[in-house]
Amino acid sequence: MKKSTREFISEAKNTQNYSFWDLVHGYVYMCWPYLYISIGKGDHPLANALSSITSAAGRLFPDRKTQTKSPPEGRGFAEGYHGKVLPLETAKELVSIKQDIRVENLEQVVPFERARDIILKNPDHIAVIDCPCRKGMDHHCEPMDVCLIVGEPFVSFMLEHQPDSSRAITSSEAKQILEDEARRGHVSHAFFKDAVLNRFYAICNCCSCCCGAMKAQRNGTPMIFSSGFVSHVDQEICTACGVCVESCQFGAISLKGKLLINEELCMGCGVCVSQCPQHAFALALDPTKPAPLEISHLV
Repeated sequence: MKKSTREFISEAKNTQNYSFWDLVHGYVYMCWPYLYISIGKGDHPLANALSSITSAAGRLFPDRKTQTKSPPEGRGFAEGYHGKVLPLETAKELVSIKQDIRVENLEQVVPFERARDIILKNPDHIAVIDCPCRKGMDHHCEPMDVCLIVGEPFVSFMLEHQPDSSRAITSSEAKQILEDEARRGHVSHAFFKDAVLNRFYAICNCCSCCCGAMKAQRNGTPMIFSSGFVSHVDQEICTACGVCVESCQFGAISLKGKLLINEELCMGCGVCVSQCPQHAFALALDPTKPAPLEISHLV
C-alpha cells in the first residue's frame, strides 16, 4: 500500500460522519479522477451502463444518511460535491496560507449539510494536475494543467497516484496559474466533496464549455454557488462594446440598448471586471447570497 494511501485512511478514521463506503468512494475518485469525471460528465462510453448500475444499487442499498430527509429536487448530487465561486484575490488567498487551519460547519458560506469544512494541513503543499474535465473531451480549452490540489493528504496522494498528470508547485506558481486563467476569462471554484474527507481540497479553473460542474448547473443541479458578490456596471463608463457579454461564463450579461446584468444568474466571479476594456465593472457584496469564502475573515 502506498504511503499516501495509508495517510488518507488514517485521516479518514478521524473524520466525523465518514463511512467505510465514503472511504472507498474517495479512494476511487482520487485514484482515477479522469475516468471518474469523464463517466460523471457522460463523456465516457461506460457512462450510460454505469449510470444504470448505480441507480439500481441506490434503490437496493439506500444511503442511511439521506433516508431521513429528501433534498430539494436537483440538489441531491450536489449535497456531496460542489464548488464555491472565487474572485481572483480570494482564490489567491487560499494558495497563500502558511499554517494549518480548521474552519468547520461553513453552512453560511457553502449551504450544504456535508462537505462544507476547510481543514488545511500543510497548506503550502500544492500540486497542479491536468484538468479532468478538459482531459475527457476531444476538443478542449488550453492549457490542461490548471487544477490546483491544496494541502495534505491530498497533494501527496495525487502526486503518488497520478505522477504523469501532476506536479508539485509553489504558492507563487499557483498564484500565477490563477492569474493566467483569470486573463483567459475562466472562473476559479473552491471544490468540496463528501468522499474527499467532507472538505475543501481543490481549486479548479473552469470554462463553461468544458466544466462538468457548470454543465450540471445548466441542467438544474445546483453544484456551483455564488462567491457572495454580484457584479455592477457603471453605465456612464460602459461603451456597450459587448466584450463582457461574450466573456461571461454564466450568461448573466446581455446587451439590449444598454448593458443588463441578471443578478440571479450572476455568480460574482469577477470575469467581467477583468475583461472589460473600459474598467466599467465592480463587484459588490450581495447579502441575499451565501457569504464570501474569505479565509482571512473566516479564520
